[in-house]
Amino acid sequence: MINIEFTEEEKNLLYYERFNHPHPRVQLKMEVLWLKSQNLHHKTICQLAKISENTLITYLEDYLEGGIEKLKEINFYRPQSELESYRTTIKEYFHKNPPATINEAISKIEELTGIKRSHTQVRKFLKSMGMKCLKMGSLPSKADPDEQEEYRETKLEPRLNEAKEGKRAVFAF
Repeated sequence: MINIEFTEEEKNLLYYERFNHPHPRVQLKMEVLWLKSQNLHHKTICQLAKISENTLITYLEDYLEGGIEKLKEINFYRPQSELESYRTTIKEYFHKNPPATINEAISKIEELTGIKRSHTQVRKFLKSMGMKCLKMGSLPSKADPDEQEEYRETKLEPRLNEAKEGKRAVFAF
């Protein structure tokens, strides 16, 4: 059990911050330390705050290391994809050569970076770069050939040209 002596000023500040700090995680930390300042047992503090013993120890160690200001720090773990370091390369390549399918995007990313990712991860990464999955329109199968030709010339080819010029991304599932 870590023994900490709190001054009356620290107790008052912990009491204030546990209700008035803008971030709920910091409020929880202040609550935990305030409960500790009331000389409650660790088990009781963990039950009241609904935290683990390890979390309590972490908060207490942070307090010992930097006081109340250290408790106000918000450091969430946010893992980044290995693809982030290749973002510009991938983005430039796909603007010049938009993938037609997600499988094509997966294989091209693997070819460019050596990193293999699943459909979901690649789709999420492409979306973070501003690309969208577009549903492909279909040509009517039993329509007359003149109508199909008109569709190809007026709708399909302009979109494909925009994709080649980098103004549109085209890929499908």
